[in-house]
Amino acid sequence: MRGVTRHSPAPTVDVVLPCLDEADALPWVLERVPDGWRALVVDNGSRDGSPDIARALGATVVSEPRRGFGAACHAGLVASDADIVCFCDCDASLDPGLLAPFAAEVADGRADLVLGRRRPRGRGAWPAHARAGNLALARMLRRRTGLRLHDLGPMRAARREALLSLDLTDRRSGYPLQMVVRASDAGWRIAERDVPYLPRTGRSKVTGTWRGTWQAVRDMSRVLGEGPRGPRGVLR
Repeated sequence: MRGVTRHSPAPTVDVVLPCLDEADALPWVLERVPDGWRALVVDNGSRDGSPDIARALGATVVSEPRRGFGAACHAGLVASDADIVCFCDCDASLDPGLLAPFAAEVADGRADLVLGRRRPRGRGAWPAHARAGNLALARMLRRRTGLRLHDLGPMRAARREALLSLDLTDRRSGYPLQMVVRASDAGWRIAERDVPYLPRTGRSKVTGTWRGTWQAVRDMSRVLGEGPRGPRGVLR
């Protein structure tokens, strides 16, 4: 019929929240997930009752017994059936509500991958050793891809099918970096937006110590050693 405007339905959004013993932080985090989004809490072997708390608060719980940040993130990606998938830490250092404009930017076609650049708020939000490791990796990433990025933080948004097409294989700390490297190789438009970074609840499982930071840097350095990939994710 002439004169009738048809509107496409709004894209569905899931937010993946990798979780290892985050019982104290979960209420704060889940309360801030945008209305209409599904929270996928990926339990990575918690012993503090985190899965039960997440379920009681309305989240969908995905179990990933294989330890590793990348293992938890990828399990959430695979479990999702949404158009757009967001990622956020589950330790109350980042507000998942801030992902709403990230998802909108992807939905509108202005970017293929939107990343959060962490801006510390409050004493102890970002320890010196973790910040130094992130800075070193960001510089290596610039040399590898030419992207003028400043942070490899966990807050990000992209379309689910596109993410799956990247064929991400890292299951440790290198997962976020591998996502950016392979997206860059595939010609994605990658944007970076500032987000406030708060002191986390509890101790970091990845970069809470110099040793943890060093291991994360090693994991990510291996990713940077991968050869460039073409648009279909095939090694050149």
